[in-house]
Amino acid sequence: MTYWALNAVFLGVVAVVAVLAAVVVRRAHPDARRNLLGVFGLTAGLLLVLTALFDNVMIAIGLVGYDEGRISGAFIGIAPLEDFAYALAAAVLLPSLWLLLGSRSRA
Repeated sequence: MTYWALNAVFLGVVAVVAVLAAVVVRRAHPDARRNLLGVFGLTAGLLLVLTALFDNVMIAIGLVGYDEGRISGAFIGIAPLEDFAYALAAAVLLPSLWLLLGSRSRA
């Protein structure tokens, strides 16, 4: 299994949770959509920059290695592009869960 195939599995789950959170928020606060997209974008941008920085350091010092046959060959620095899916998933999944669980506790 390639890293992209593995990413597709968990990013699919993240997408489902994000859509559910968007539906819940849209029903509760129809005008909140613009603010949420900005927060998600800012969070994702920050996490991707930090991932680029720290992944490159960890790979450079030999802490992490990748099977060359399972990566795409696209890199940001020396970090494979596939590695950034984890940061993207965290930036979407955690706030989505927060919105879903918070909305249930208020109900």
